[in-house]
Amino acid sequence: MFKYIVKRLLLSILILLGISIILYVLIRLMPDDFVSKQIQNIIAGGSEVTQDMIDALYEAYGLNGTWAEGYIKWLGNFVTGNWGDSFVYARPVAEVIGQYMWISFGISVVSLIFQFLIAIPLGVTAATHQYGVVDYTVTVLVIIGISLPAFFFGKFLLTIFGKGYGGLEILPSSGLTDPSQTLTGFAKFVDLIYHLILPMFVLTILSVGGLMRHTRTNMLEVLNSDYIRTARAKGLSEKKVVYKHAFRNTMIPLVTMLAGTLPGLFGGAMITEQVFNIPGIGNKAYRAMIDGDIPFTMSYNMFISIMTVVGVLLSDLAYGLVDPRVKIGK
Repeated sequence: MFKYIVKRLLLSILILLGISIILYVLIRLMPDDFVSKQIQNIIAGGSEVTQDMIDALYEAYGLNGTWAEGYIKWLGNFVTGNWGDSFVYARPVAEVIGQYMWISFGISVVSLIFQFLIAIPLGVTAATHQYGVVDYTVTVLVIIGISLPAFFFGKFLLTIFGKGYGGLEILPSSGLTDPSQTLTGFAKFVDLIYHLILPMFVLTILSVGGLMRHTRTNMLEVLNSDYIRTARAKGLSEKKVVYKHAFRNTMIPLVTMLAGTLPGLFGGAMITEQVFNIPGIGNKAYRAMIDGDIPFTMSYNMFISIMTVVGVLLSDLAYGLVDPRVKIGK
C-alpha cells in the first residue's frame, strides 16, 4: 500500500507539472493580456499612452520577459507557497482564494447532500420497479439533468421566479443577502437561505441525474447477481434482499464518487455563480480569467488540478477499503 501511494504521488507530480505548462501556454496565447486591456481602458478614458508607459506596465506586472522565464518564475514561487498578487483584485492570490472558496464550498456541500438524499432513493426505487412509472420518471430526470446547460436553466428559473425579471418575482435573483436590509442572527441566516433557493435548486437538479443513473445501474447489476437469487430462494423478504444485501454492495461505487467531488466542492460552480451573482470562488475566477489575471488563473486552476489528483487517489484508496475484493497496488 505504501509503495503504491508513493508511486501515485510521484506520478501525480509529473501530471501536475504537465498541466501547469499547458495552462501557462494557453493563458499567454490569449489575444489580449491584462496590460493590453489596461492600455485600452486608458485610451478609452481619453489619455495618451506612450511606449515608455507600455513598457513600464509590462515590467510592473512581470510580463516583459519570455514565456519560459515567466513560467519558471511562477513555478518557483508556486512551489514555495508564494502564489503572487492578483492583477485584478490587487491582493495576494492565496488570500482571495481562501476568502471566497468557503462560500462555494458551503453551497456545494449542501447541494451534494441534497443530491444524495434525492438520487439514491429514486435510483434504488427505479431499479426495483424497472420499466415502471418511477423508472421512466427517473430516466426523464436523468436526461434533463445531463442535457440542460446551467446558464440556460438558471436564466429560465430567474425569468419565472426572479425579482426584476417580470415573472412571479417571488425569489431573489442575485447575491447572498439583501443590501437594503441590516440583518443579524437568525434573520440573516433565513435571508441567506432565501437567496440560495434558486442557485441550490439549479446545482441539485443538474447534478442529481448522473447520480440517479449510477445508483439505478449499480442496483440492477447487483439485483441480477447470483447471491441475490440465492437470497430470494432462501425465502428472504424482498425488502431484506434489497436493503440488507443488494443496497450495501450498490453503495460501494457511490462511496468512491464522494472523493471525486473534491474539485467541485472547493472550486465552485463558475457558471451558476455567474448567473446568480454569487460571490464565490468560481465567480472570482471567471473575472480573473476574462481579464487575463495570470497569477490568479494559474493558481486557481492548479489548485483545482491538485484537488482532482487527490480526489482520484482517494477514490482508488476508498474503493479498496470498502470492497475487500479489490487489492490496491496489485
